[in-house]
Amino acid sequence: MGTTGVSRRLGVARALVGGRLVGGDVEVTDGVVTRVGLPPAVGGGTAAPGLVDLQVNGFDGVDLMGADADAVRHVARALASHGVTAWLPTLITAEPAATERALRVLGEVAAAGPGPGEARVLGVHLEGPFLSARRLGTHPPEHRRDPDPALLARWLDLAPVVAVTLAPELPGALATVRRLAAAGVRVSLGHSQATAAEAHAGFDAGASAVTHVFNAMSPLHHREPGLPGAALARPGVLVQLVVDGHHLADDVVRVVWAAAAGRTVLVTDATAASAQPDGRFALAGVDLTVRDGAVRNPQGVLAGSALTLDRAVQNARALGLGEASVLQAATASPAAWLGRADVGVLEPGARADLVVLDEALAVRQVLLAGVPLETAPQEVPA
Repeated sequence: MGTTGVSRRLGVARALVGGRLVGGDVEVTDGVVTRVGLPPAVGGGTAAPGLVDLQVNGFDGVDLMGADADAVRHVARALASHGVTAWLPTLITAEPAATERALRVLGEVAAAGPGPGEARVLGVHLEGPFLSARRLGTHPPEHRRDPDPALLARWLDLAPVVAVTLAPELPGALATVRRLAAAGVRVSLGHSQATAAEAHAGFDAGASAVTHVFNAMSPLHHREPGLPGAALARPGVLVQLVVDGHHLADDVVRVVWAAAAGRTVLVTDATAASAQPDGRFALAGVDLTVRDGAVRNPQGVLAGSALTLDRAVQNARALGLGEASVLQAATASPAAWLGRADVGVLEPGARADLVVLDEALAVRQVLLAGVPLETAPQEVPA
Protein backbone atom coordinates (compact mmCIF):
# COMPACT_ATOMS: atom_id res chain seq x y z
CA MET A 1 0.00 0.00 0.00
CA GLY A 2 1.04 3.64 -0.23
CA THR A 3 2.71 5.62 2.52
CA THR A 4 0.29 5.93 5.47
CA GLY A 5 -1.71 9.15 5.48
CA VAL A 6 -0.02 10.61 2.40
CA SER A 7 -2.25 11.68 -0.48
CA ARG A 8 -1.15 12.25 -4.04
CA ARG A 9 -2.85 13.45 -7.16
CA LEU A 10 -2.42 11.76 -10.49
CA GLY A 11 -2.06 14.95 -12.52
CA VAL A 12 -4.83 14.22 -15.01
CA ALA A 13 -7.53 16.28 -16.67
CA ARG A 14 -10.26 13.62 -16.55
CA ALA A 15 -11.05 10.13 -15.35
CA LEU A 16 -13.29 7.22 -16.35
CA VAL A 17 -15.83 7.04 -13.52
CA GLY A 18 -18.95 4.92 -13.80
CA GLY A 19 -18.54 4.54 -17.55
CA ARG A 20 -18.27 8.29 -18.16
CA LEU A 21 -15.29 10.56 -18.63
CA VAL A 22 -15.52 12.99 -15.72
CA GLY A 23 -13.48 16.17 -15.77
CA GLY A 24 -10.90 16.70 -13.04
CA ASP A 25 -7.96 15.16 -11.25
CA VAL A 26 -7.92 12.05 -9.02
CA GLU A 27 -6.57 11.72 -5.48
CA VAL A 28 -5.16 8.51 -4.03
CA THR A 29 -4.45 7.92 -0.33
CA ASP A 30 -3.01 4.75 1.19
CA GLY A 31 -3.65 2.74 -1.95
CA VAL A 32 -7.29 3.79 -2.25
CA VAL A 33 -9.02 6.32 -4.51
CA THR A 34 -10.25 9.08 -2.20
CA ARG A 35 -11.48 11.88 -4.47
CA VAL A 36 -12.34 12.46 -8.12
CA GLY A 37 -13.33 15.62 -9.99
CA LEU A 38 -10.63 17.76 -8.42
CA PRO A 39 -9.31 20.80 -10.30
CA PRO A 40 -7.80 19.32 -13.48
CA ALA A 41 -4.05 19.25 -13.95
CA VAL A 42 -2.38 21.21 -16.70
CA GLY A 43 -1.24 19.02 -19.58
CA GLY A 44 -4.22 16.70 -19.93
CA GLY A 45 -4.15 12.97 -19.55
CA THR A 46 -6.82 10.45 -18.54
CA ALA A 47 -7.03 8.21 -15.49
CA ALA A 48 -8.81 4.88 -15.87
CA PRO A 49 -9.14 1.68 -13.90
CA GLY A 50 -6.37 -0.80 -14.58
CA LEU A 51 -6.98 -2.89 -17.69
CA VAL A 52 -8.49 -6.38 -17.33
CA ASP A 53 -7.61 -9.13 -19.85
CA LEU A 54 -9.80 -12.25 -19.97
CA GLN A 55 -7.62 -14.26 -22.38
CA VAL A 56 -3.85 -14.52 -21.89
CA ASN A 57 -2.22 -17.74 -23.15
CA GLY A 58 1.28 -16.33 -22.66
CA PHE A 59 3.21 -13.09 -22.81
CA ASP A 60 6.69 -11.65 -23.24
CA GLY A 61 8.37 -14.91 -24.20
CA VAL A 62 6.47 -17.16 -21.75
CA ASP A 63 3.95 -19.85 -22.76
CA LEU A 64 1.71 -20.46 -19.76
CA MET A 65 1.06 -24.12 -20.55
CA GLY A 66 4.67 -24.96 -19.70
CA ALA A 67 5.42 -22.16 -17.24
CA ASP A 68 6.56 -22.57 -13.65
CA ALA A 69 5.49 -20.16 -10.91
CA ASP A 70 8.40 -17.77 -11.52
CA ALA A 71 7.56 -17.55 -15.22
CA VAL A 72 3.89 -16.91 -14.45
CA ARG A 73 4.94 -14.08 -12.15
CA HIS A 74 7.13 -12.68 -14.92
CA VAL A 75 4.03 -12.59 -17.13
CA ALA A 76 2.12 -10.80 -14.34
CA ARG A 77 4.85 -8.14 -14.13
CA ALA A 78 5.11 -7.75 -17.90
CA LEU A 79 1.34 -7.36 -18.22
CA ALA A 80 1.34 -4.68 -15.53
CA SER A 81 3.90 -2.68 -17.49
CA HIS A 82 1.29 -2.53 -20.28
CA GLY A 83 -1.44 -1.27 -17.98
CA VAL A 84 -3.06 -4.64 -17.18
CA THR A 85 -3.70 -4.89 -13.45
CA ALA A 86 -5.88 -8.04 -13.47
CA TRP A 87 -5.98 -11.03 -15.85
CA LEU A 88 -7.07 -14.57 -16.59
CA PRO A 89 -4.31 -17.04 -17.47
CA THR A 90 -5.78 -19.08 -20.30
CA LEU A 91 -5.04 -22.71 -21.20
CA ILE A 92 -5.87 -24.05 -24.66
CA THR A 93 -6.53 -27.68 -25.54
CA ALA A 94 -3.62 -29.94 -24.63
CA GLU A 95 -2.74 -33.37 -23.30
CA PRO A 96 -4.62 -33.71 -19.97
CA ALA A 97 -1.49 -34.21 -17.90
CA ALA A 98 -0.02 -30.97 -19.26
CA THR A 99 -3.23 -29.11 -18.48
CA GLU A 100 -3.29 -30.49 -14.94
CA ARG A 101 0.32 -29.51 -14.31
CA ALA A 102 -0.40 -25.98 -15.56
CA LEU A 103 -3.53 -25.74 -13.42
CA ARG A 104 -1.57 -26.66 -10.30
CA VAL A 105 1.02 -23.97 -11.01
CA LEU A 106 -1.60 -21.32 -11.75
CA GLY A 107 -3.58 -22.32 -8.68
CA GLU A 108 -0.46 -21.87 -6.55
CA VAL A 109 0.21 -18.40 -7.96
CA ALA A 110 -3.42 -17.32 -7.60
CA ALA A 111 -3.56 -18.50 -3.99
CA ALA A 112 -0.37 -16.66 -3.07
CA GLY A 113 -1.65 -13.35 -4.46
CA PRO A 114 0.30 -10.78 -6.46
CA GLY A 115 3.84 -9.81 -5.56
CA PRO A 116 5.27 -6.32 -6.01
CA GLY A 117 4.60 -4.98 -9.50
CA GLU A 118 2.39 -7.92 -10.50
CA ALA A 119 -1.06 -7.86 -12.07
CA ARG A 120 -3.62 -9.85 -10.08
CA VAL A 121 -4.56 -13.35 -11.27
CA LEU A 122 -8.36 -13.46 -11.06
CA GLY A 123 -8.60 -17.16 -11.86
CA VAL A 124 -8.07 -19.45 -14.83
CA HIS A 125 -9.80 -19.54 -18.21
CA LEU A 126 -10.05 -23.00 -19.80
CA GLU A 127 -10.35 -22.52 -23.56
CA GLY A 128 -11.09 -26.12 -24.42
CA PRO A 129 -10.89 -29.03 -24.86
CA PHE A 130 -14.69 -29.21 -25.33
CA LEU A 131 -14.60 -27.65 -28.79
CA SER A 132 -15.91 -28.40 -32.28
CA ALA A 133 -13.60 -30.51 -34.44
CA ARG A 134 -14.58 -28.22 -37.34
CA ARG A 135 -13.53 -24.98 -35.60
CA LEU A 136 -10.39 -25.84 -33.68
CA GLY A 137 -8.17 -23.12 -35.07
CA THR A 138 -4.76 -24.02 -33.69
CA HIS A 139 -6.03 -26.31 -30.89
CA PRO A 140 -4.46 -29.78 -31.32
CA PRO A 141 -7.17 -32.10 -32.67
CA GLU A 142 -5.80 -35.16 -30.90
CA HIS A 143 -6.70 -33.64 -27.51
CA ARG A 144 -10.15 -32.30 -28.40
CA ARG A 145 -13.02 -34.12 -26.74
CA ASP A 146 -16.72 -33.88 -26.01
CA PRO A 147 -17.68 -32.62 -22.55
CA ASP A 148 -16.43 -34.97 -19.84
CA PRO A 149 -17.97 -34.20 -16.43
CA ALA A 150 -15.45 -36.25 -14.44
CA LEU A 151 -12.45 -34.64 -16.14
CA LEU A 152 -13.87 -31.17 -15.70
CA ALA A 153 -14.65 -31.76 -12.03
CA ARG A 154 -11.05 -32.85 -11.46
CA TRP A 155 -9.72 -29.72 -13.17
CA LEU A 156 -12.01 -27.45 -11.17
CA ASP A 157 -10.44 -28.87 -8.01
CA LEU A 158 -6.90 -28.03 -9.13
CA ALA A 159 -7.23 -24.26 -9.59
CA PRO A 160 -9.79 -21.46 -9.38
CA VAL A 161 -11.27 -21.92 -12.85
CA VAL A 162 -13.58 -18.94 -13.36
CA ALA A 163 -14.24 -19.13 -17.12
CA VAL A 164 -14.64 -21.93 -19.66
CA THR A 165 -14.94 -21.69 -23.45
CA LEU A 166 -16.85 -24.54 -25.11
CA ALA A 167 -18.97 -25.38 -28.16
CA PRO A 168 -22.67 -25.63 -27.24
CA GLU A 169 -23.61 -28.09 -30.00
CA LEU A 170 -21.49 -30.94 -28.60
CA PRO A 171 -23.12 -33.94 -26.86
CA GLY A 172 -23.55 -33.08 -23.18
CA ALA A 173 -22.56 -29.44 -23.67
CA LEU A 174 -25.78 -27.87 -22.43
CA ALA A 175 -25.75 -29.93 -19.24
CA THR A 176 -22.13 -28.86 -18.75
CA VAL A 177 -23.07 -25.20 -19.24
CA ARG A 178 -25.82 -25.52 -16.64
CA ARG A 179 -23.47 -27.15 -14.10
CA LEU A 180 -20.76 -24.54 -14.63
CA ALA A 181 -23.18 -21.63 -14.44
CA ALA A 182 -24.71 -23.01 -11.25
CA ALA A 183 -21.21 -23.19 -9.76
CA GLY A 184 -20.53 -19.56 -10.65
CA VAL A 185 -18.15 -20.35 -13.52
CA ARG A 186 -18.63 -18.04 -16.52
CA VAL A 187 -19.21 -19.88 -19.78
CA SER A 188 -18.26 -18.38 -23.13
CA LEU A 189 -19.22 -20.01 -26.42
CA GLY A 190 -16.49 -20.41 -28.98
CA HIS A 191 -14.55 -22.70 -31.30
CA SER A 192 -18.00 -23.77 -32.41
CA GLN A 193 -19.98 -24.69 -35.53
CA ALA A 194 -23.24 -23.89 -33.73
CA THR A 195 -26.31 -22.75 -35.58
CA ALA A 196 -28.07 -19.72 -34.16
CA ALA A 197 -30.62 -22.04 -32.52
CA GLU A 198 -27.84 -24.07 -30.88
CA ALA A 199 -26.15 -20.87 -29.73
CA HIS A 200 -29.37 -19.58 -28.19
CA ALA A 201 -29.77 -22.93 -26.42
CA GLY A 202 -26.31 -22.40 -24.94
CA PHE A 203 -27.25 -18.92 -23.76
CA ASP A 204 -30.52 -20.26 -22.33
CA ALA A 205 -28.50 -22.83 -20.38
CA GLY A 206 -26.35 -20.13 -18.81
CA ALA A 207 -23.57 -19.17 -21.21
CA SER A 208 -23.05 -15.40 -21.16
CA ALA A 209 -20.30 -14.54 -23.67
CA VAL A 210 -18.64 -15.43 -26.95
CA THR A 211 -14.90 -15.95 -27.30
CA HIS A 212 -13.06 -13.87 -29.97
CA VAL A 213 -16.19 -13.24 -32.02
CA PHE A 214 -16.16 -14.32 -35.70
CA ASN A 215 -12.91 -16.25 -35.22
CA ALA A 216 -13.11 -20.07 -34.99
CA MET A 217 -16.90 -20.14 -35.19
CA SER A 218 -19.76 -20.60 -37.64
CA PRO A 219 -20.14 -17.64 -40.00
CA LEU A 220 -22.89 -15.03 -40.01
CA HIS A 221 -25.16 -15.59 -43.01
CA HIS A 222 -28.34 -13.65 -43.69
CA ARG A 223 -30.47 -16.82 -43.46
CA GLU A 224 -28.39 -18.65 -40.83
CA PRO A 225 -26.76 -16.13 -38.48
CA GLY A 226 -24.75 -18.78 -36.63
CA LEU A 227 -23.04 -18.14 -33.32
CA PRO A 228 -21.89 -14.57 -34.05
CA GLY A 229 -25.33 -13.47 -35.23
CA ALA A 230 -27.02 -15.01 -32.20
CA ALA A 231 -24.54 -13.30 -29.86
CA LEU A 232 -24.95 -9.90 -31.48
CA ALA A 233 -28.75 -10.19 -31.37
CA ARG A 234 -28.95 -11.52 -27.81
CA PRO A 235 -29.26 -8.86 -25.09
CA GLY A 236 -26.85 -9.30 -22.21
CA VAL A 237 -24.34 -11.52 -24.02
CA LEU A 238 -20.78 -10.26 -23.74
CA VAL A 239 -18.95 -10.07 -27.07
CA GLN A 240 -15.17 -10.44 -26.92
CA LEU A 241 -13.02 -9.02 -29.74
CA VAL A 242 -9.35 -9.25 -30.68
CA VAL A 243 -8.64 -5.84 -32.25
CA ASP A 244 -5.16 -6.36 -33.66
CA GLY A 245 -5.76 -5.65 -37.35
CA HIS A 246 -5.52 -9.36 -38.20
CA HIS A 247 -8.46 -11.11 -36.51
CA LEU A 248 -11.15 -8.68 -37.66
CA ALA A 249 -11.56 -6.16 -40.44
CA ASP A 250 -11.95 -2.59 -39.23
CA ASP A 251 -15.55 -2.33 -40.42
CA VAL A 252 -16.45 -5.56 -38.63
CA VAL A 253 -15.17 -4.07 -35.37
CA ARG A 254 -17.33 -1.00 -35.96
CA VAL A 255 -20.40 -3.15 -36.73
CA VAL A 256 -19.89 -5.25 -33.58
CA TRP A 257 -19.43 -2.11 -31.49
CA ALA A 258 -22.70 -0.69 -32.79
CA ALA A 259 -24.71 -3.92 -32.58
CA ALA A 260 -23.48 -4.85 -29.10
CA ALA A 261 -23.17 -1.38 -27.58
CA GLY A 262 -22.20 -1.57 -23.92
CA ARG A 263 -21.41 -5.28 -24.00
CA THR A 264 -18.19 -5.44 -25.98
CA VAL A 265 -14.93 -6.50 -24.36
CA LEU A 266 -11.41 -6.13 -25.69
CA VAL A 267 -9.24 -9.22 -25.20
CA THR A 268 -5.81 -10.07 -26.54
CA ASP A 269 -5.69 -13.87 -26.91
CA ALA A 270 -2.04 -13.13 -26.15
CA THR A 271 0.73 -15.69 -26.67
CA ALA A 272 4.42 -15.81 -25.83
CA ALA A 273 4.86 -13.56 -28.88
CA SER A 274 3.09 -10.62 -27.23
CA ALA A 275 5.40 -7.73 -26.32
CA GLN A 276 8.12 -9.43 -28.39
CA PRO A 277 9.48 -8.75 -31.90
CA ASP A 278 8.51 -11.00 -34.81
CA GLY A 279 10.04 -14.46 -34.59
CA ARG A 280 9.32 -18.05 -33.56
CA PHE A 281 7.42 -19.06 -30.44
CA ALA A 282 5.25 -21.90 -29.12
CA LEU A 283 1.72 -22.28 -27.78
CA ALA A 284 1.07 -25.45 -25.78
CA GLY A 285 3.48 -27.37 -27.98
CA VAL A 286 2.30 -25.82 -31.26
CA ASP A 287 5.01 -23.99 -33.22
CA LEU A 288 4.19 -20.37 -34.01
CA THR A 289 5.65 -17.94 -36.50
CA VAL A 290 5.08 -14.21 -36.14
CA ARG A 291 5.40 -12.02 -39.20
CA ASP A 292 4.24 -8.40 -39.33
CA GLY A 293 2.51 -8.93 -36.00
CA ALA A 294 0.33 -11.87 -37.16
CA VAL A 295 0.77 -15.13 -35.23
CA ARG A 296 0.26 -18.31 -37.27
CA ASN A 297 0.75 -22.04 -36.83
CA PRO A 298 2.56 -24.22 -39.44
CA GLN A 299 -0.69 -24.50 -41.45
CA GLY A 300 -0.95 -20.72 -41.69
CA VAL A 301 -3.92 -20.48 -39.31
CA LEU A 302 -4.09 -17.55 -36.89
CA ALA A 303 -2.95 -18.89 -33.51
CA GLY A 304 -3.62 -16.30 -30.85
CA SER A 305 -2.00 -12.91 -31.15
CA ALA A 306 1.05 -10.78 -30.44
CA LEU A 307 -1.26 -8.07 -29.11
CA THR A 308 -1.03 -6.20 -25.81
CA LEU A 309 -4.21 -4.81 -24.25
CA ASP A 310 -2.97 -1.23 -24.16
CA ARG A 311 -2.36 -1.48 -27.90
CA ALA A 312 -5.85 -2.96 -28.40
CA VAL A 313 -7.28 0.09 -26.64
CA GLN A 314 -5.35 2.41 -28.96
CA ASN A 315 -6.35 0.38 -32.02
CA ALA A 316 -10.03 0.56 -31.11
CA ARG A 317 -9.86 4.30 -30.47
CA ALA A 318 -8.12 4.81 -33.83
CA LEU A 319 -11.18 3.24 -35.52
CA GLY A 320 -13.25 6.19 -34.33
CA LEU A 321 -14.89 4.38 -31.41
CA GLY A 322 -15.75 6.49 -28.39
CA GLU A 323 -12.99 6.88 -25.82
CA ALA A 324 -15.22 6.10 -22.84
CA SER A 325 -16.70 2.98 -24.48
CA VAL A 326 -13.26 1.72 -25.48
CA LEU A 327 -11.89 2.13 -21.96
CA GLN A 328 -15.02 0.55 -20.48
CA ALA A 329 -14.51 -2.46 -22.77
CA ALA A 330 -11.05 -3.06 -21.31
CA THR A 331 -11.89 -2.39 -17.65
CA ALA A 332 -15.36 -2.42 -16.09
CA SER A 333 -17.07 -4.68 -18.66
CA PRO A 334 -14.71 -7.67 -18.32
CA ALA A 335 -14.64 -7.22 -14.53
CA ALA A 336 -18.44 -7.15 -14.36
CA TRP A 337 -18.68 -10.34 -16.42
CA LEU A 338 -16.53 -12.06 -13.81
CA GLY A 339 -18.67 -10.63 -11.01
CA ARG A 340 -15.70 -8.71 -9.61
CA ALA A 341 -16.86 -5.42 -8.08
CA ASP A 342 -13.31 -4.87 -6.74
CA VAL A 343 -11.73 -4.72 -10.21
CA GLY A 344 -12.10 -2.39 -13.17
CA VAL A 345 -13.53 0.57 -11.22
CA LEU A 346 -12.26 4.04 -10.41
CA GLU A 347 -14.34 5.68 -7.70
CA PRO A 348 -13.86 6.86 -4.11
CA GLY A 349 -13.20 3.85 -1.89
CA ALA A 350 -11.91 1.61 -4.68
CA ARG A 351 -8.47 0.05 -4.65
CA ALA A 352 -6.14 2.28 -6.65
CA ASP A 353 -5.19 -0.15 -9.43
CA LEU A 354 -5.09 2.53 -12.11
CA VAL A 355 -3.58 3.61 -15.39
CA VAL A 356 -2.77 7.12 -16.51
CA LEU A 357 -3.06 7.54 -20.28
CA ASP A 358 -1.88 10.25 -22.63
CA GLU A 359 -4.00 11.87 -25.32
CA ALA A 360 -3.44 8.89 -27.64
CA LEU A 361 -4.46 6.48 -24.83
CA ALA A 362 -0.90 5.19 -24.50
CA VAL A 363 0.06 4.17 -20.95
CA ARG A 364 1.93 6.93 -19.16
CA GLN A 365 1.84 5.47 -15.64
CA VAL A 366 0.53 2.41 -13.82
CA LEU A 367 -0.41 2.25 -10.14
CA LEU A 368 -0.90 -1.00 -8.24
CA ALA A 369 -2.67 -0.37 -4.93
CA GLY A 370 -1.58 3.23 -5.29
CA VAL A 371 2.10 2.44 -5.81
CA PRO A 372 3.56 3.66 -9.12
CA LEU A 373 4.95 0.76 -11.14
CA GLU A 374 8.63 0.54 -11.97
CA THR A 375 8.52 -0.38 -15.65
CA ALA A 376 12.17 -1.24 -16.28
CA PRO A 377 12.52 -4.37 -18.50
CA GLN A 378 13.09 -7.63 -16.62
CA GLU A 379 14.72 -10.87 -17.65
CA VAL A 380 12.50 -13.78 -18.60
CA PRO A 381 13.08 -16.66 -16.12
CA ALA A 382 15.16 -19.48 -17.58
